[in-house]
Amino acid sequence: MNLQVQKNTLYVGGLAEEVNEAILHAAFIPFGDIKDVKTPLDQATQKHRSFGFVTFLEREDAVAAMDNMDGAELYGRVLTVNYALPDRIKGGEQGWAAQPIWADADTWFERQQQEQEMQRLQAEQRAAMQVAEELHRKKMAEERQGEKEEDAEIKSDPMAVAEAEILSQTT
Repeated sequence: MNLQVQKNTLYVGGLAEEVNEAILHAAFIPFGDIKDVKTPLDQATQKHRSFGFVTFLEREDAVAAMDNMDGAELYGRVLTVNYALPDRIKGGEQGWAAQPIWADADTWFERQQQEQEMQRLQAEQRAAMQVAEELHRKKMAEERQGEKEEDAEIKSDPMAVAEAEILSQTT
């Protein structure tokens, strides 16, 4: 059981019911810049489970907070402050199973919308390329048709035939 300690994140136990994330943040902000504060909720009661986590930006700030707040009193309750241990997840990557299944829903929907938009743009681009190719083919066919008509006109006009022969001899 070799769990790595997260040096910037503190476990804060013994929280009173009145304590919320804002109060916990206010209690620990004197020790340094805070990155995150969480108080996990009990799914049945929708109240926190008497503990929370405070993540500091700097390791030294977390050490100072732990030294000063362990055994301190907040809303009439004595706090227990230690380094937080990572969640142990059976057979999976750390952290993914601790989140509710819908936690990724917003980013999933955004990715789906981006993918659909990309597919739509690619379809529009393919359609535009097909139109451009078709116009090019028509233009080339018209040019070939115009050349054939000019050749037919030259062959039917004796003066044009003579001019063509003179031009071919000089070049």
